[in-house]
Amino acid sequence: MTTSAGSGWLSHANPLAPLGRSWRRLRRRPPAMQLRTALIVIGVVVGLVIWLTLAPSATAGAAETTLAAAGAPTPVSQASTSARGVSAHSINVVFPVVAINSEAGQLGFAEDKEYNQQTYAIHLYVNQINAAGGIHGRTINPIIVSYNPANATEMRSLCQQWTQGNPPVFAVIDGIGTWTGDNELCVTQEGHTPMIAAWSTTTNWTQEGSPYLWWTGADQAPVLEATVQWGLSSGRLGHGKKVGIVVSDQAGDQAALQSYLLPDLKKVGITPQVYTVSAGLNETASTDSDATLAVERLKAAGVQSVIPMLPENAFFPYIGAENSQKYFPQLLLSDYQSSIEVALGLIPVPYETALNEQEGVTTETLGGFDDARPESKGGYDPGVRSCYATWHKAHPKPIKGTTSFYIEEQGPIQAWCTSIRLFAQAATAAGPQLDRRTFVTALSNIKSFPGGLSPIWSFGPHKMYGPNTYTVVKVHNNVPPSSQCDLKTNHKPQGTCWVVVQKAKPLPS
Repeated sequence: MTTSAGSGWLSHANPLAPLGRSWRRLRRRPPAMQLRTALIVIGVVVGLVIWLTLAPSATAGAAETTLAAAGAPTPVSQASTSARGVSAHSINVVFPVVAINSEAGQLGFAEDKEYNQQTYAIHLYVNQINAAGGIHGRTINPIIVSYNPANATEMRSLCQQWTQGNPPVFAVIDGIGTWTGDNELCVTQEGHTPMIAAWSTTTNWTQEGSPYLWWTGADQAPVLEATVQWGLSSGRLGHGKKVGIVVSDQAGDQAALQSYLLPDLKKVGITPQVYTVSAGLNETASTDSDATLAVERLKAAGVQSVIPMLPENAFFPYIGAENSQKYFPQLLLSDYQSSIEVALGLIPVPYETALNEQEGVTTETLGGFDDARPESKGGYDPGVRSCYATWHKAHPKPIKGTTSFYIEEQGPIQAWCTSIRLFAQAATAAGPQLDRRTFVTALSNIKSFPGGLSPIWSFGPHKMYGPNTYTVVKVHNNVPPSSQCDLKTNHKPQGTCWVVVQKAKPLPS
């Protein structure tokens, strides 16, 4: 078996043991990132070639369209007036769900109990809306479709069936961010079908899918701009600091670099050194070699601050190369490619020195309790607490195979709940004459919606993503326990946590 040079994340003697440990740590992170990490691991172990973009903060892979920087989106006033999928009594809505646990289980991962509850959760929250009268007397008809994200042909075929075939579909809801990349554009740009999705990249994507593509995850263009702003204010950028960027060769990452990050840096007078790392899942040797060379050159140049723009399979060997060369610059982590989440999942073992106490920008919920106490007490934000109340009433016993009465604050149950409720609020606000134009117009007017992975979602005619604030946090290893992590899970001290460095500020518009 091939291992990543210096990365330490595969073991010759027992390759699945360290992966299992990493999986348990990563299980505390948002669901789409967990899914992507698991699929990457499966791909490395059994040689699958899959998308690199199964996360709210992912960018497009090499197989996806290269998009130019964003111009003006298509106005919601120009959306189709088609009511396809809407009848006098029902609204057909597709919910795509990845079947992954069986594959992960075969490779030694503990099956995720909440992922096994996805279909139940979708029906629960849809039925709650239907039981309350539905959408102006129409019930939501959930069409739950299981699919294989490793099969691009299957995904495109499903998209075409939903947008062109029978039964007719009014909208697609992807609560946890696993329907990604060009597949989102297939639904929206080609199929003119509204989609609420958790996967996100830079603005050019919603530009192409407008006015039908809406994200519950953050647009990564303002996240990158916020990273630059924070870098300046914290002294990580400017002030004579030498700055480097390590970016994958994937089309989306290159577009984000050229169209957004480099222009942001240029505005503040910074010209970084840029190094590209191969990131194809079938390019392990090239990835290792590129990562090692990038670290060698950054170290030799005396670069003090590095902005990573790498998917997990390239981030791992890059951090491994930092370890092996004992080069530990300040990293400017962020939601882009989930680098701050991945970093949290990789401490204390094996990258403590490289990642512990590193800081970054996130738009995501910062709570740490899987229980129903208010967020002021460290518990759920209002949106998740409401989802939990519905879940617990219908499901008062622990999830089968666990001892927990609670849903995960960033898990799939709340992600489906909040996305379904967002759809219902927009469809209700659209009025009795529900069609694509009235729906997207109503969605564009939603403000201060109680979200899930991010605390509040607000949309606008030119703002196709929900989050509107970011927080600066540091990754902290809380072993042995310290007062920095006053979070608890199941009444036990949290082993790792985000520590707030800078309170929430508005995302750049």
